[in-house]
Amino acid sequence: MVELCPPHGEEDQIKRQKLEEILEQIWTLREEGKTRVSDILSVTLEADPRSLLDHLVREGHLKMAGDEVALTKAGDEWGRGIVRRFRLSRRLLVDVFDLGDQEATRQACEFEHILSPQVTDSVCTFLGHPTTAPDGKPIPRGDCCAKYRLDLKPLVSRLSDLAPGEAGRVAFMTPGFTSRLPKLGAMGLVPGSTVRLRQKQPSIVLEIGETTLAVDEEIAKEIFVKRVNG
Repeated sequence: MVELCPPHGEEDQIKRQKLEEILEQIWTLREEGKTRVSDILSVTLEADPRSLLDHLVREGHLKMAGDEVALTKAGDEWGRGIVRRFRLSRRLLVDVFDLGDQEATRQACEFEHILSPQVTDSVCTFLGHPTTAPDGKPIPRGDCCAKYRLDLKPLVSRLSDLAPGEAGRVAFMTPGFTSRLPKLGAMGLVPGSTVRLRQKQPSIVLEIGETTLAVDEEIAKEIFVKRVNG
């Protein structure tokens, strides 16, 4: 499903926002293997999408050949930044501010147009460099992700950083091997579930609902949670 955000903001910014919206749609559609003009026209909310496409071509952000479209390097970087801001914003609004999906999406549609690169990296670092948005779509990585340091104690932290007795709601997971995801899911360790750390030594013991289980420390470091009371 393509993320669609209607244009908004001050009048002198509407044109740029329209361009960013359709560029975001092109970038997102490409993730699904859709690279045709007809694909874009089938999902866009813009009133005159062809003029926007022509503008992106003139400005060197897009190439068109018949019904095929391709992002240039400049267009790819611009679109990547928009998608990164949108998905990070949704992650922040859902996991930290507990907004519902609809409201989080609406607010993220605004944030994606106004967050500076510096603020975007700060949000990413604050969240612990999440790899996916709440809907599971990948968040494009930033320079800050390569400089990952745990020198701050964010609201979203590793499960292994909880103290015995503390509970947290799973925000996201960054398994070193994607094959671990089904196993973690079978244990009940999925985004949104609440887990309590019972002990850290001699092994890490977790409580999920009525289930108690032991996990490797490596796995506990790959699960990020937001601390909860109770």
